[in-house]
Order: sequence, then C-alpha cells, then structure tokens
Amino acid sequence: MYYDLTRGKISRSLILFALPMIAGNLLQQFYNIADTLIVGRVLGSNALAAVGSSYTLMTFLTSIFLGLSMGAGALFSIYQGRKDLSSLKLSILHAFLLILAVTLVLNLAVYAGIEPILTFLRVPDEVRPGMRTYLLIIFAGLIATSVYNFFSCMLRALGNSSVPLIFLAVSAVLNIALDLLFVAVLPFGIAGAALATVLAQYVSAVGILLYVLLRCRMWLPSKKEWRFSHSILKEILNLSSMTCIQQSVMNFGILMVQGLVNSFGPAVMAAFAAAVKIDTFAYLPVQDFGNAYSTFTAQNYGAGNHERIRRGTKDAFALSTAFSIVISLLVNLFAHPLMQIFVKASEMEVIAIGVQYLRLEGSFYLGIGWLFLLYGYYRAVKRAEMSVVLTVISLGMRVALAYLFSATALGVAGIWIAIPIGWALADMTGLFFLRRAFRSQKPA
Repeated sequence: MYYDLTRGKISRSLILFALPMIAGNLLQQFYNIADTLIVGRVLGSNALAAVGSSYTLMTFLTSIFLGLSMGAGALFSIYQGRKDLSSLKLSILHAFLLILAVTLVLNLAVYAGIEPILTFLRVPDEVRPGMRTYLLIIFAGLIATSVYNFFSCMLRALGNSSVPLIFLAVSAVLNIALDLLFVAVLPFGIAGAALATVLAQYVSAVGILLYVLLRCRMWLPSKKEWRFSHSILKEILNLSSMTCIQQSVMNFGILMVQGLVNSFGPAVMAAFAAAVKIDTFAYLPVQDFGNAYSTFTAQNYGAGNHERIRRGTKDAFALSTAFSIVISLLVNLFAHPLMQIFVKASEMEVIAIGVQYLRLEGSFYLGIGWLFLLYGYYRAVKRAEMSVVLTVISLGMRVALAYLFSATALGVAGIWIAIPIGWALADMTGLFFLRRAFRSQKPA
C-alpha cells in the first residue's frame, strides 16, 4: 500500500506509515540479536565480546551507504510530492549507481584494512582471533545490505513501508534458523554466526530487488530515458553526502566509544555488547518514527504544504515523547532480566555492568527520540547540514565526556552518563533553530 502523506489525518497517517517500518527494523535487529543470544549462550563471553564489537563496526560501515540512501530517499519524496515523475525516475537511477559504486569501494577497503581496524578498536588478544574470523565473513554481506537498504528507502520514500517488512521478515526467520544450525548444532563456531547473517542478508536483498524490477516499473527509467543529469546528481550529492556524513559521524563516535569500552576488558565488552542490543531494540521505534516523519515532511515540503508540516511536527513530538517515557520505565524496571536473556546467570559481573548501563542511559530515551525527529526534519527540507551539526554536538560531547568521566572515580559509569548529556545539548540546539524557522513561517 502506498500512502500519500500530503492528505488525510496527520497522526493517523504517521502512525500507520511508521508501523511497518518499526516492525521491519525490529525484525532486522534479530539479525544481530540472534548472533548475540546464541553466541553468548553457546560459545561464551569472549565470543560475545567479539560479535558485539563487530556489530558496532558494521553499524558504522552500514551507516555510510544507509546515509546515502536516506538522503536520496528524501529527494525521492520531494519529487513524489511535486508529482515530478521524470525527475523521480532519473534520481532513482543516479542514486542507485552512486551508492553501488561507494559500497564496492568500501567493501574492498575494509578487507584490505582489517588488521589496522582491529588495532584501532583496541581489541584484546583473547578476543582478536574470533573477531577477525567473524569480520572476514560478515564483510561479504555489505553489498547485500546496501542493495536492501537502498530499495527499502526508495519504497518508503514513495509511500510504501510494508513491502520491505515482508522481505525482512523472511530473512530474519532464516537468520535465526541458520544461527541455531551453524552454531548450536554444527561445530562452525563464531564463523557460523557470521555465515548465517550473510546468507539471510542476501535473501532480503535479492527478494526486494526482484520485487522492484517486477512491480515498480512505473518509477524506473526505461533505457530510452537513461541520461546523465548534472542537476539531479548535484541534488543527490548535496542531500546524500550530508546525510552520509551525519550517519558516519554518529557511528564513528560510537566506534570511538567502543574502543574506550574495549580498554576496560572482556567483561565490560560483553556487557556493552548485550546492553547495546537491548538499548537499540528499545529506542528503535522512535528512530523509525523519525524516519516516517521525515518522509511525511519531505512529501509535504515538495507539495508546498508548510502549515501541514507545522501541525505534523507538533503531533510527532507528542507521540515520540509518550512512547519514550513508557520505554524508559520498562527498561529500568526489567534491566536485570533483559540482561539475563543474553548472558548466563553465572556471569554476574557482566550482568551487573549491563544493568548499570541500561539504567543510567535508558532513563533518557526522550532525548534520542526528539533527536531522531530533528534529524528527519532537517533532512526532509534540504537542510541536511543541520543534521551533521546536531550529530557533531551529540557525539562530540558524548565521546569527549566519556573519555573525561571514565578517567575519574566514575570509571566505566562515566561512559554511560555521557550519552544523555550529548543528546540533550543537540536537542536544545535543534529545537532552537526549528522554532526560529516556524516563527518565520518558512521551512528551515
């Protein structure tokens, strides 16, 4: 089903459009949760630490072409709002070729630089062999992830958030089944967990590619329509590069925090690996709601419906606030049993560290919920550079304060405390400029 977000009741449209995106990304987390859960239970805390650190690295790498796809998707939504089919077709062609080229270059680079990457992340000797094995296999899935994310962003930009969910559901189930087979039944060890994820990623990528080629021909240019457009490529680069930088800066900051976490040893690494999975799962709905709000804003920006954007922004912040408060309460209440899902009850030190993380950081999901809305707004109105500014503030403060606080009596707790402080500073900055934009009755 394709939604025209320039019409109808705003809150209802936002929620209905966001729900498949939320369900889809929750399923996507099962890729990594299956690895974490099965590896942690079957192979132990060192293997869990290796997979957890690899997850942070893969999130950073994926953020590069995901940022390009999200930026291009904002442009697709704007053309859709304008009903400019010719420009929409050309922008899809240009964006796909650009993102595919970037992904191939990135894939070659990470294979060539695997040893420097492990050194940069300060991976302990007891974890390093397992992490190297995992990465050598998981890197093979980067192209599949890139293809799936591009076509998902394309379909969502055009108003269809349901189809990506279908292919993701199939691959998530397959990933869990293969994890059980390759790790718990067959003696493939940590390599089996990586292989299961890569195979599942290719299933979702091939599936969505075939769907687009067979069912979305009206948005794809025919060979006669293929031509180079400097103006369209420039618009894609302007939006995509800024969104890519924003995503990369955000995840590079997280990668630097991962290096700091690794310096505290395998117990903290394992706790962080498990807690981050819970954390990401908890605030994923507000992240996807922010992406849905971005599509809503971009379509209405293209259609010139500025008053509808103002009303939609108020509704979006109210809905995100309510959800964030509820999730913060639940995570605080169930922090201990949630950690025990991933870690054996006998590993009390790992569980205690993870519970501390969840209660210190998880009390402030409101901050990240608002930040995702701000990212979505500025991307949708062609001010993606503001998203970069907010990310630099959020992650810059987080990294600086994490290194500062962790060197004091706070220890590892200082790393967790730094996170919501960074969110709060970025939120204040983004809201200040958003209010200025609305007061002038012009989109920022």
